[in-house]
Amino acid sequence: MSDILIVDDERDIRELISDILEDEGFATRRAANSDEAMAEVNATPPALMILDIWLKDSKMDGIDILMTVKRSNPDIPIVIISGHGNVEIAVAAIKQGAYDFIEKPFNIDKLMVVISRAMEASKLRRENQALKRRDVSSAQMLGESHAFRHMVAQLEKVTQSNARVMFTGPAGCGKEAAARYVHEHSDRAASPFVCVSAAMIEPERMEEVLFGRESPERGVEQGLLEQAHGGVVYLDEVADMPMGTQSKILRVLVEQQFTRLGGTDKVRVDLRVMSATTQDLTQRVRDGQFRQELYDRLSVVPIAVPGLEDRREDIPVLAEYFLDELHRAQGLARRELSEAARAHLQTMRWPGNIRQLRNMIERAMILGEAGRPIEIRDLQADAGPGAEIEEAQIVLSGTLTTLPLREARELFEREYLLAQIKRFGGNISRTATFVGMERSALHRKLKSLGVNTAKLSEMKS
Repeated sequence: MSDILIVDDERDIRELISDILEDEGFATRRAANSDEAMAEVNATPPALMILDIWLKDSKMDGIDILMTVKRSNPDIPIVIISGHGNVEIAVAAIKQGAYDFIEKPFNIDKLMVVISRAMEASKLRRENQALKRRDVSSAQMLGESHAFRHMVAQLEKVTQSNARVMFTGPAGCGKEAAARYVHEHSDRAASPFVCVSAAMIEPERMEEVLFGRESPERGVEQGLLEQAHGGVVYLDEVADMPMGTQSKILRVLVEQQFTRLGGTDKVRVDLRVMSATTQDLTQRVRDGQFRQELYDRLSVVPIAVPGLEDRREDIPVLAEYFLDELHRAQGLARRELSEAARAHLQTMRWPGNIRQLRNMIERAMILGEAGRPIEIRDLQADAGPGAEIEEAQIVLSGTLTTLPLREARELFEREYLLAQIKRFGGNISRTATFVGMERSALHRKLKSLGVNTAKLSEMKS
């Protein structure tokens, strides 16, 4: 998408516009009829089209070409020109997605202004989409834990392929962020990333939302699959998709085409499909609630996204990111995390995962006292269900949690060590380094306290 395609049945007009644009530094291509125009678009989509409404000896007129191109390449700005222009034609062209309408004989300066604005609008739209993708995924793609690095290594392997990926993991763990990471690092990065949340769409509207609709009153209304053409469609909570829609999605995956509701034309799409679920899809297949064929096609590459409790080492990094992001985006007073609060976050349970952590940091920044560090008491209000520590791993005082073991009172040795091991994701070596013990000495101490080290090793991912 680096040049301008000029479509006009008059050779003199094609050459005039081409010469003007090339003098301004643009690369151009030319087409005299609809067959040549569609061949050029299908070969390499242009950055912009200049399209005549009336084309002699052509199978399609300008409006037909406009509708066809917008169906397959909605991001290409199209400027309509015509020597027979009137208000009705202009309205029809704009309604079908044209960027602007210029009458012949046209003013060169006006044409250049329209082209420059169209190109800039297209560029800004692409940049805005890229910024949105980075903003959504940046926080949740931070970390150094073993579980996180293992996941990223898997993501890297699928970025350069077109394979369908299914992400599994608990709610709020960052499955969409992982999918966006794959998209951003693939050769489809400049194309759309469209999220379809099956759980949020009413079942009776699912097909209209996905496939779009055609009607005499409202014309063509693109569905989400059409909007994702050339890029990625991300099916979130795919387990909630109605059985009837599942069969139609399966057909799209096989044929890469579909028909809009109320329409008759086949709409061809080039899509990479990624999906996500918090549920056990294999069990839903056994229960007859999910189609085996669809599951097989969606889960070519299954990737498990770890929950926050499996990557506790990353919690301080994520918390710091949210402190900066909320300060920048919402103007909240920037506050620091005390060492006690930092340790406390790493010992908590996180049923809501990264989403819960962000909400907790935001609440602490809003309700806390500006200029004062965030302490444990700022994090405990409405911490959410299941926030208590399991198996006698009590919420220790911040002072005790951050002291070396030699200064901790013997009465709390077991709870202290269990809290630190949980804080470091079951990593005995890092725990030993933090508390100031040799690894072998820590193993002996844990054994004397009746702690099953075999079970602790299972905490590591």
